[in-house]
Amino acid sequence: MAGTLLAPAAALAQSPAREPNKVFAKSGSSAKVWSNEYWAQKGDVKLYMFRKRATAPKAGEKPLPVLMLIHGSSNSGRSSFDLATPGKGEYSVMNVFAGLGYDVWTMDHENYGRSSRTDSNSDIASGAQDIKAGVAVIVKETGAQKVHMFGESSGAIRAGVYAMLEPERVDRLSLGAFTYKGENSPTLTERAKNLEFYRTHNRRLRDRDMIRSIFTRDKPGTSDPSIGEFLADEELKFGDQVPTGTYLDMTANLPLVDPKRLTAPVLLVRGEYDGIATMSDLTDFFSQLPSGDRQFVVLPGMAHSVVMGLNRQTFWHAMHSFLSMPTS
Repeated sequence: MAGTLLAPAAALAQSPAREPNKVFAKSGSSAKVWSNEYWAQKGDVKLYMFRKRATAPKAGEKPLPVLMLIHGSSNSGRSSFDLATPGKGEYSVMNVFAGLGYDVWTMDHENYGRSSRTDSNSDIASGAQDIKAGVAVIVKETGAQKVHMFGESSGAIRAGVYAMLEPERVDRLSLGAFTYKGENSPTLTERAKNLEFYRTHNRRLRDRDMIRSIFTRDKPGTSDPSIGEFLADEELKFGDQVPTGTYLDMTANLPLVDPKRLTAPVLLVRGEYDGIATMSDLTDFFSQLPSGDRQFVVLPGMAHSVVMGLNRQTFWHAMHSFLSMPTS
């Protein structure tokens, strides 16, 4: 079922091993991908899910590789990963990876987007349980027993916590703008000034100006500020308040992911100018990962969001290369 956030589709592909640059070069074409909406259930909480793939699934076919995308603290799933930006090129990670041959899913966490509203502050632990409920739907609908997973910012922490909870369900794990301990992080140091507010309130203001700041706070010129207007237009449909739980966790409760407990292959992706994920923090995390199948990629000319940056094609390339790595 198509929705209001359907972005111009990337060129279609039959196999995830297809040369990515050929698909990326055709981004923004008029080709269509198949899409549908689903609901996961976490107790009494309904969690919205959205799916894209090159063609409609057929009974009895071999499952495509599944990629689940986990959003961050301020924006919901489809505006993060399937944003339509007419005249500005392709920003939909869902379109690009559907075109590369993946079965791509995202979800709205509790109190975000189209999902249920509760009194919870939707912290990282809650988000990991959301993912657990979402993966159960994916397994049922696709037949795949494992999923690739990408999370950005607090979404990367959610994904990491989930990978510790259900390692048997995670194929390859990609973490963008991830934070381990948060030491010497300029953004988190500034954010910690509001720690008492996060402790005593379950919601914070996320208005148009806050969304605009995502595109300028680390390094102006690494993203197109006009994309922030498209993003704000979509997100403000859901109101100007979002949960405080991930902000509280990132300023007071790190570390939440133990690298020694991540048994899946891991890709760490950091923008060159990211103000949250410092090189020393990520190097510490990377050095403790138990799997020899691991990569740490720094993307030049990028800031915190590797999904929304001007050089986002470098992120697409890095993640596709990691996900399509030949197995021994």
